[in-house]
Amino acid sequence: MKWDTLDEEPCSLSRTVAVVGDRWTLLILRECFLRVRRFEAFQSSLQITRHLLSERLKKLVRFGILRRVPYSEAPKRYEYILTQKGLDLYPIIMAMVHWGDTHMGDERGRPLLHQHKTCGKEFDPVMVCSECGEPLHAKQVHVHAGPGRKEAVR
Repeated sequence: MKWDTLDEEPCSLSRTVAVVGDRWTLLILRECFLRVRRFEAFQSSLQITRHLLSERLKKLVRFGILRRVPYSEAPKRYEYILTQKGLDLYPIIMAMVHWGDTHMGDERGRPLLHQHKTCGKEFDPVMVCSECGEPLHAKQVHVHAGPGRKEAVR
């Protein structure tokens, strides 16, 4: 498996990592979920070079995760808005945040608290079975080949 052909692999995780798997892209997505939309705001918040930010934003637009919406004509400037495809990454980002809070935290506690607007409570993300609603754990899941798997893949 070659790094530059991950998006061609018959593996959903490989294809996903090819698009969102680098540190800057994940941090840009975090900012998007925190409602950052403008180039200058991303750059200021992340302290990322203009070149790197521009490349990552172009890639996210190319893969349909963000869309560019003009907000100024002179000079021409854009906001970057999450598409539905981008919004679908929310559970993944939240799972990573939860893992970080649990395993990488320090004595100061969580840097951000997430509150469910409906019930008003702080929450931890939980992955559940779409069919029965039970929480999912790795030992309780059986994995088998699907129709998109190549025979050559083990």
